[in-house]
Amino acid sequence: MTTTAPFDRIANAYDTLWTHSEAGRAQRDAVWRVIDGLFQTGDEILDIGCGTGEDAVHLGRNGVHVSAIDASAEMVKIASARGVSATQLAVEQLNRIHGRYDGVLSNFGALNCTADLATVADSLHRLLRPRRYVAVCLLNRVCAWEIAWFGAQLRARAAFRRLKRTGVTASLGVHVAYPSARDVCQAFAAGFELVRSVGIGVFVPPSFVALPPGAIHRAARLDARFGGCHIVRALGDHRLYIFRRRHVC
Repeated sequence: MTTTAPFDRIANAYDTLWTHSEAGRAQRDAVWRVIDGLFQTGDEILDIGCGTGEDAVHLGRNGVHVSAIDASAEMVKIASARGVSATQLAVEQLNRIHGRYDGVLSNFGALNCTADLATVADSLHRLLRPRRYVAVCLLNRVCAWEIAWFGAQLRARAAFRRLKRTGVTASLGVHVAYPSARDVCQAFAAGFELVRSVGIGVFVPPSFVALPPGAIHRAARLDARFGGCHIVRALGDHRLYIFRRRHVC
């Protein structure tokens, strides 16, 4: 099933629902704290699943050159209007891209919608220069907030939906997989080494949980302090993986 049409339908509302929400802002800031140290001025970066271009705009302000792709024509239209060099292209079409990049970013679950992470990793190995970084932020297999929130409402299926090995069909009609950390690392093992992983949205809740801004700001400080801890990072809404490309002869 193509993911284009469903995300076309929410493109105009995406920034309101996520990007500019208190939780969305806090989670994105947590990702930026990590990737700003990976990508340098003058680097050429590929942004996979760019959405409305928020990450590309941020990196551009830091002097990073971003080429962005997204399966949704409407997302690409919005990103392009913001000055992002964006092209409509699905993750499964990475073989159509040529050239070499200094880094790759895929933020907030774009790769949860692909069925074969290992094939994606192979494509990224071809596209990335040796010893450069891939930053992949995926929806986590276990989300403590989601279990607690839906569990309190006695909605067991929603509380534990991410644990279903075959994934779930989300409200937009898109199939979403929730790979474990082991699954992710195995998919990238052939050509990459894991440098670090960080829990994103461990104390900061998903956007559907309504908390006062002050509470989210306090939660964001806890995420900044403890998000990299071994057990804590396994419980976040998202998990950010930093891989470095090996020089494979």
